Amino acid sequence: MTTDIEIARAAKAQNINKIAEKLGLGENDIETYGGLKAKVSFDYINNLKSKKNGKLILVTAITPTPAGEGKTTTTVGLGDGLNKLGKKATICIREPSLGPCFGMKGGAAGGGYSQVIPMEDINLHFTGDFHAIGIAHNLLCAMVDNHIYWGNALSIDTRRITIRRALDMNERSLREIVTSLGGISNGYPRSDGFDITVASEVMAIFCLSSSLEELTERLGKIVVAYTRDKEPITAEQIGTNQAMAVLLKDALKPNLVQTLENNPAFVHGGPFANIAHGCNSIISTNLALKLSDFVITEAGFGADLGAEKFFDIKCRYLDEKPSVAVVVATVRALKMHGGVKIDHLKEENNDAVNAGSANLIRHLENISKFGVPTVVCINRFINDTDSEISTLIEAIDKSGIKSKVILSNHWAEGGSGITDLAKEVIDLCENADRDFKHLYELEEGIEYKITKIAKEIYRAKDVILSKKVKTQISDLEKNGFSKLPICMAKTQYSFSTDPTLKNAPVDHDIEIKELRLSAGAGFIVAISGDIMTMPGLPRKPAAENIYLDRGGNIEGLF
Repeated sequence: MTTDIEIARAAKAQNINKIAEKLGLGENDIETYGGLKAKVSFDYINNLKSKKNGKLILVTAITPTPAGEGKTTTTVGLGDGLNKLGKKATICIREPSLGPCFGMKGGAAGGGYSQVIPMEDINLHFTGDFHAIGIAHNLLCAMVDNHIYWGNALSIDTRRITIRRALDMNERSLREIVTSLGGISNGYPRSDGFDITVASEVMAIFCLSSSLEELTERLGKIVVAYTRDKEPITAEQIGTNQAMAVLLKDALKPNLVQTLENNPAFVHGGPFANIAHGCNSIISTNLALKLSDFVITEAGFGADLGAEKFFDIKCRYLDEKPSVAVVVATVRALKMHGGVKIDHLKEENNDAVNAGSANLIRHLENISKFGVPTVVCINRFINDTDSEISTLIEAIDKSGIKSKVILSNHWAEGGSGITDLAKEVIDLCENADRDFKHLYELEEGIEYKITKIAKEIYRAKDVILSKKVKTQISDLEKNGFSKLPICMAKTQYSFSTDPTLKNAPVDHDIEIKELRLSAGAGFIVAISGDIMTMPGLPRKPAAENIYLDRGGNIEGLF
């Protein structure tokens, strides 16, 4: 079978200037990185503010399984499908992290004939955005320790330093470390640790900032530590946010690339969805909305994490609210949710499809709470039977949910294989009722907001707050942070905190173990279950299969 990377290499890519022309961008409006990548200048972006917005389409999915659903592939395919119908459409997706690329995924730029290119560049270093974010983050960490070393004028309590270092790689051995060993010339020894760069607050700020000015202001609000009296100390007080913005000034410009069918794609930013808010940058999404009739973007993992955070966090800052949500599912993944083991997925099993449909229905019900119309995209595989598809459609009909189920074959056929879905999306954008609303109001208390997400989205029976978390809530409210939205950090593999509990569980408990303030990003991270902000590599990392052939070509990226 032809691999994704072989398909990508065989594509007839156009010079990035030609892709830019399709959006009305001239040579002076972009900064090229070779012939296939470019960044859009701030001067051009700033002149678009009065222009009318296009329609925004969110692509989300059912709870992910090892069988895979193809959310990014669907996002890319839908963009190509809309363009094939004569619409001016642009996709906006996240940049891949090196951690998952060398860990589980081996690459994240779509798949089959629905990919963005240059695939190798996008997966490996790209335009250097993630490196800039990691360096800016670690500059702040270095400045905090330096401030303490030279007298600690702000009276930072070294036991209450909250900023941790960042690295764009899965590295479990760095989760908890001790720094400044080796004598008085190296500083004061203390406990520290690393988070993966995509979990960094700097990454979240990067993706929620609409300008360099806003970026600088948000960076200054990062709470890096507390005094003995629990007074917050910020990056601005340390004197670092201006220098951090200097490191990020080029990275904040949106990255323009193309799909295999030579349609425009913005690939920019990349916070994780299980431990951050999981959406591409605000600045690229707003830019695409000014330049296109339709903008297709995605939110990471299942709708319980990605879509909820998209609606409750990102949509508070977007110039446009989504007109429709596409929920991606596969028959084989629904069979897994229905109890089938991965080595039996090729066998027809209507009972498992019917049982597993409860997971899809739960996500559709949840999205309806936000007032956004939905359509189901079945990413079809060769072993799916007509009987199984009929069982799925019947299950949706019986649920009473007004959402069409449309089969798509974009992995194998590109834009041509998804035009039926594209037509339905156009119809929903033009004719469906939309009454967008957030799940909660910001004025509601921290505990209330956490509980509402847990009970209404996850269907939890009880929310358990430790004594530590209750104290943190009290401190956050005392310091004026009670009106921030909540960013839940939870396993992506279940509605519950138990990753082995598939399908649509109810009446489970959600335990909140810790709260982390992201004052600059403008949200509070609530950590539940055994979630890690620094992942580890699997038993057999994808890195073992990534190599250079004799011609210097990269092999092994999926």
